[in-house]
Amino acid sequence: MSLIFVIPGCQNIDQYPFLADQIPGEIPIDFLEQLTPADKLIHRGVLNPEMDEYYFTLSDKSFGHFDIYVISREENTWSEPKKAFFNSADDDHGMSFSPDGQTIYFSSTRPTQVHGIPSTWHLWKSQKVDGQWTDPIFIDIPNLRDKLLSHPSISETGQLYFHASELDYSQMDIYTTIAKNGVFEPAEKVFDTSLIQRCTPFISAKEEYLLFGTIGDQLDLMIAFKDNNGDWRNPRKLDKAINTNGQGNPYVTTDNKFLFYATGKDDREAWQIKWMNFEKELRLSSQR
Repeated sequence: MSLIFVIPGCQNIDQYPFLADQIPGEIPIDFLEQLTPADKLIHRGVLNPEMDEYYFTLSDKSFGHFDIYVISREENTWSEPKKAFFNSADDDHGMSFSPDGQTIYFSSTRPTQVHGIPSTWHLWKSQKVDGQWTDPIFIDIPNLRDKLLSHPSISETGQLYFHASELDYSQMDIYTTIAKNGVFEPAEKVFDTSLIQRCTPFISAKEEYLLFGTIGDQLDLMIAFKDNNGDWRNPRKLDKAINTNGQGNPYVTTDNKFLFYATGKDDREAWQIKWMNFEKELRLSSQR
């Protein structure tokens, strides 16, 4: 059975082409919560730039296995969930699209087939050629081959952001790199200080802002802007209406209109994807 939702008559479906039972304002609400089976956890949800496909990650509650699913929008109906074309028998998670929608980036534990690289999370991508997605290829970050890498996000200029850590998930932080002549350069940390751990970055298309989670008593969503020298400075927490219960995996639609993120209790129950109108919060954060 397909998932059908009624958009309230006061909303302009041409302007907000999301199929949900409610279009959010500035207070976060659940997004398609019925997609998460009772025995699963949802970790991430993103729309493609055309906003006609929604990709989301599910795992079992022991974090034993991760799969990426997709639903497609046809008029006023979402299709049945199915595993994404790049999902594998290994673990897959942390997906995001390039701003033009022609490349999808994700993290996976599938074998890299490169000698000396440990079996853990690494970065992968698939490109659309003549309307067809290519087989995923491994993204080799030369100075981080022995690390755990996940949650890639890329800007219009090709600047790639992701988090990396030791294999035991310690010392997690956000890194960035760019490809030259098709080969990614050694990555550098985004922030100078390493007093806290950071994860799940999202970079806006034009690199106006960077969203990420900080790891502490709970995950808190942060935002950073560049200073006059082009450096990311003075990250600050997003509004308390967002940071309520442990948050991560931020994603913003290409028009900077809606923020999506994952939130849930520490006991691994009732995890969900929230979304909200992000315009006011983004404006206020840039002015602080």
